[in-house]
Amino acid sequence: MSSTPKSPSQHTAGAFDIRNIIGIVIGIYGVILLVMGAVFATPDQLEKAGGLHANLIAGIVMVVVSAIFFTWSHQRPIQVPVAPTSAPSERATTN
Repeated sequence: MSSTPKSPSQHTAGAFDIRNIIGIVIGIYGVILLVMGAVFATPDQLEKAGGLHANLIAGIVMVVVSAIFFTWSHQRPIQVPVAPTSAPSERATTN
């Protein structure tokens, strides 16, 4: 559970939190690199990289970083203040 208290005038950013968007983009690219490094790596590519599975290693790191972003946004959600709503009669009299 989150340690930040919620007040009735605030809600969380949820899916629109920038950390979730960054985590999705990094995660998708990381999965692509994982598949390319694990399945489609040729001996010629490994020779160019000095024997390292560069795509595989980069993919693993990117998936881990993506998981860190998701964990961070879940543990410490952004609190967005809710704008006060006014009644229609109040809006008509203020103009």
